[in-house]
Amino acid sequence: MKAHELPLEDLALDRQVRLLTGADFWALHPEPAIGLRRIVTSDGPAGVRGELWDERDPSVNVPSPTALAASWDVELVRDIADLLGRECRRKGVDVLLGPTVNIQRTPVAGRHFECFSEDPFLTSRLAVAYIEGVQARGVAATVKHVVANDFERHRFTADVELDERTLREVYLAPFEAAVTEAGVWAAMAAYNSVRGTTMTESPLLALLRAWGFDGVVMSDWFAARSLAAATGELDLVMPGPTTPFGSALVHAVEAGRIPAETVTEKLRRLVVLAERVGAVGPDATPEVERGRFAPPLDERDTIEVAARLRSAAVAGFVLLRNEPLGNEGPVLPLGPELGRVALIGDHAVAPRILGGGSAFVFPTSVISPADGLRAALGDRVDVVPGVAPSTRIGAPDPAALRVPGTSRPGVEVRFLGANERVLGRDERTSSTYNWNNAFGPGVDPAEVRAIEVHTRYRAAVAGVHVLGCSGRGRYRLLLDGEPVLDTELELPVDADGVEGLTRPPQAGHAIELAAGAEVDMVVRHDVDPSRPADDMLIVPMQINASPPRPDTETALRAAEAAARAADVAVVVVGTTEESEGEGFDRDLDERGLHLPGAQDELVRRVAAAKPRTVVVVNAGAPVLLPWRAEVAAVLLSWLPGQEFGSALTDVLLGVAEPGGRLPMTWPGATTDPLPSTESVEGVVRYAEGLHIGHRRYLREGVEPAYWFGHGLGYTSWAYDELRVDRGAVEVTVRNTGERAGREVVQVYLARPGSSVDRPVRWLAGFGAAVADPGAQVTVRIPLPERVFAHWEADGWIVEPGEFVVQAGPHAGAVALSGTITPRAAVAPRT
Repeated sequence: MKAHELPLEDLALDRQVRLLTGADFWALHPEPAIGLRRIVTSDGPAGVRGELWDERDPSVNVPSPTALAASWDVELVRDIADLLGRECRRKGVDVLLGPTVNIQRTPVAGRHFECFSEDPFLTSRLAVAYIEGVQARGVAATVKHVVANDFERHRFTADVELDERTLREVYLAPFEAAVTEAGVWAAMAAYNSVRGTTMTESPLLALLRAWGFDGVVMSDWFAARSLAAATGELDLVMPGPTTPFGSALVHAVEAGRIPAETVTEKLRRLVVLAERVGAVGPDATPEVERGRFAPPLDERDTIEVAARLRSAAVAGFVLLRNEPLGNEGPVLPLGPELGRVALIGDHAVAPRILGGGSAFVFPTSVISPADGLRAALGDRVDVVPGVAPSTRIGAPDPAALRVPGTSRPGVEVRFLGANERVLGRDERTSSTYNWNNAFGPGVDPAEVRAIEVHTRYRAAVAGVHVLGCSGRGRYRLLLDGEPVLDTELELPVDADGVEGLTRPPQAGHAIELAAGAEVDMVVRHDVDPSRPADDMLIVPMQINASPPRPDTETALRAAEAAARAADVAVVVVGTTEESEGEGFDRDLDERGLHLPGAQDELVRRVAAAKPRTVVVVNAGAPVLLPWRAEVAAVLLSWLPGQEFGSALTDVLLGVAEPGGRLPMTWPGATTDPLPSTESVEGVVRYAEGLHIGHRRYLREGVEPAYWFGHGLGYTSWAYDELRVDRGAVEVTVRNTGERAGREVVQVYLARPGSSVDRPVRWLAGFGAAVADPGAQVTVRIPLPERVFAHWEADGWIVEPGEFVVQAGPHAGAVALSGTITPRAAVAPRT
């Protein structure tokens, strides 16, 4: 029986309404009367976490969305999305909570790494491929966050003010493409308000239906505020069971304030979703037991997945700079005569492979830069720590933790009830815990009064070690049975709750330990029994340990010495969970945009000691690179997923060419024209209108550090010819270098003398040219009618007359130009 044939009206009203709110943090209610099993949702953008936040249930960690976008490769994004769809099925997940198609309006936005691009056209093209790849596996993609949730600071309360044309042409464009081109099955309403109305209640959600969307609109987690959402397009409140619907909606229907058909229509859309993912009817796929660990990848799948992730990371690496040294050619790729390599920086050993919050997963494995280069070069690689990038107490080395009374690595977790009664025990090898829905088999969350993490910590080196804990609420630390810490850990008053996951408050205690010495360590968190039920749905907790390390000047001198002694220095620098992540934005100042700690000084000192220096920037969003002219090469790795080290080794040694181009403009200084995420009297004003990213730089005549679309390869290209042909542009390019390569040909439109405000130029299409040395290739790039159109009160308008067509390697360089005259048109208003 199809979804439209199910007798939903026969269900009692309270049973219908019950289905419009989640059953728990990740899953929806089953309803045996209509053959509906549980539907399971999951984060996220960098891997499929599933219902468990647990290192024993690891996930394939793909490159971050920004890293994928840097490939400018639609088919690669589709392939990675297919892999995510497979992971969903392995994990028992029906609905993947992605892609995030919010626009990278400013580099300081906390979830910059989770979005594709500053450009609505590029974002749209990649979003369509992502959605199609996931949904081809019978898994729903969820386009999010509708709309203008382009910041983290005060996202629950901020109201966005922007004009209609900007809303349509920039911020809604990827959502429209997701509906009209990809046929997305689910959408997520954002936390923020737009024009005074919170998005879960906003009439803007009706645009999804006007475009033909027949899927489910769900709330972002805890974003549904009131019963008013039930009168609009919101179908599903997440998470549950607490809800503004429930009995309030039942009473409103019974009193005639809300039509019964409204509830039935929402339920019908939910059942259509269930049908699409195989969760309803006689042919439904089996329900996955809640709390079950997913079956691990077998050896064949492990090898295949690693290869796909490795090539995807390579495709997104952006080579910003690659200068010759003396009479030699460019420093990259490193030649076969390579001698010793000084690999410098904390990120070389402990890289950031993914962002925090919704993007976090426990990866199935991690290849660090040190792992990758040592596998290829053996003992020719000298690894030097560099300077501390973070002021936080770090995660302990897993090898330093042992389950008390055993030789097993890890910790023992105890869940305690009233009168210290032990409700359950668990062993973990991680030091980071986030309990969603449940604490473990047989443990009733309502009975838990305390959580204790017990381990034996072993000091690898002599000196002062800082041992501590992170979380929210009351925490105590006991070392060898003696209490050394008893404190309340709380976020700042105006902080976002998710900051409690991405960079939770912490406290520590310094202790002097000899090398090899062990200390018994107990971290206890008291769970407040008066907290609302919703607060019990997710409990984050960490144990922390930072071993002694040299002071900054000593570390800098060690890095200089290692660089001088090597043939080449590779410095891996980057951001931390403290400097970028969900729940907070960076500040638009020197501190916010610079690399954290003394990493800039590290780069300068190493480059002065060894001119042959390559800097790898391991960051999810732009950071200032004040030393960029002082080093031979700069390579962006983004947050590249679990195969980082293998991919980096391929690129450094020339096994593969870095394929990426910037999906955003890279700022050169804090004085650049960058929008702020700050709200003024509760309002974030998008006063720049259409002119974000490269558009604003072009409009104001400011040169960025690197333009949108910029990226070098290991060869060079000439742009030979541009020809307009029947609604498309054909661009002929020639490989003028000495090795095969790939060029991303970008086509922009311009409209000098336009009757409306327009960008100086805007992206209208792109394609890839792959050619051997000396070869010429022609790339055909279609120009759909929409790229010429602008929004007016009557709908989409194409101005009559000529448009200028420009082709080049990035937004700041026009290599070829011509003209095209599209068909003037007025599209219906939707």
